Amino acid sequence: MKRLLEFLGFLLLVQGAGGVVHDLTDERYGWGLLRRFGFLESYELFASITMIVLAVALFAAAESGKAG
Repeated sequence: MKRLLEFLGFLLLVQGAGGVVHDLTDERYGWGLLRRFGFLESYELFASITMIVLAVALFAAAESGKAG
């Protein structure tokens, strides 16, 4: 279970960081999962920051004794 939480945290961290970089640099063609969701049209930066916070929470859960 610890490995799964770490893996999901890593994926969220990479996607969130990529979304923040994409939003702040105004690249025309970006990558990531957030671009695929139309309802997040003007909230990409907030969603990316939320993904990073969730990744940190998953890393903390993986390190706690209750996670595995």
